[in-house]
Amino acid sequence: MRFQRMPLLSAMALIVMFMPVAATATPPSGEPNATRLVSGLEGGSGSTIGPGGALYVTEGAAGEVSRVDPNTGDITTFASGLPTSIVGIGGAIDAAFIGGTAYVLVTLVGPDVGGSDIVGIYRVDGPDSFTVIADIGAFSLDNPPDTDFFVPTGLQYALETFRGEFLVTDGHHNRVLRVTLDGDISEFKVFGNIVPTGLETLGNTVYMAQAGPVPHLPEDGKVVSFTPKSSTTTEVASGAPLLVDVERGRGRTLFALAQGDFPDGAPDGSPALPDSGALVEVNADGTFTDVVDELDRPTSLELIGNTAYVVTLPGEVWKIDNVTEPPYGVPR
Repeated sequence: MRFQRMPLLSAMALIVMFMPVAATATPPSGEPNATRLVSGLEGGSGSTIGPGGALYVTEGAAGEVSRVDPNTGDITTFASGLPTSIVGIGGAIDAAFIGGTAYVLVTLVGPDVGGSDIVGIYRVDGPDSFTVIADIGAFSLDNPPDTDFFVPTGLQYALETFRGEFLVTDGHHNRVLRVTLDGDISEFKVFGNIVPTGLETLGNTVYMAQAGPVPHLPEDGKVVSFTPKSSTTTEVASGAPLLVDVERGRGRTLFALAQGDFPDGAPDGSPALPDSGALVEVNADGTFTDVVDELDRPTSLELIGNTAYVVTLPGEVWKIDNVTEPPYGVPR
């Protein structure tokens, strides 16, 4: 991620933890209610909804992908043996399915950070077998960004399917890549220092969360949209500090995760203040409404019906029932 020449380990600001504050009483019926569904995962990071409606979570510290039953929280190992994180973040960082086949985005495992593995997209061929379909690290070395960087292979953050292919954000090289199943890689959208993070798609439209540069001011935390042919991005909403993901809800609703307030005077890459994050909903007037606040640094978000699932770096999955759906929604 582009954090103004910060130390590599400080990139943890984008992959740190989430934990809702425990409610002191049962909330009224119909109001959001956060409960811990899963604990004990090793370095939870990205997530996706896969076959059968299960939640699949990447565990960078273990080099695994776990399948989580969204109702019971039962966990089974879906894939193991992927490259593990080297510098505290990275390794298996996100996952996506095309049909019944799973693909895993792996980052920060190359020689430029002391590793020996390929940075790219791995196809899951079996419980412990994989095929690298796209070498994003090699592409990054051959095609460096115009913005400043200090990790030559980049820091890829989110993997999203689009038209039978993939879109990948690189928060360090400040761009979105298009990757085909045959391994062809190209620049899909290029940015200045805005730190792109999570992705979502709706038809021909791509929604993207951006954290903004240090110090991650609320006005720099935005959800933007663009299409393959658009030369610019459209601001959908702004005002949530250090956004890390964006997801569609029911109908035309759109939700995002804000890590929280950046500490005054903190070094580049420091995490947000504890319990200052929020699950927010996008309003039609370009603002955000808090759905659940006082959250502690989210990593990724999935929505199934009216329930949100948030994965945390220390290995927890939180379930937020009764996600509100005001009548406005995102204008198309």
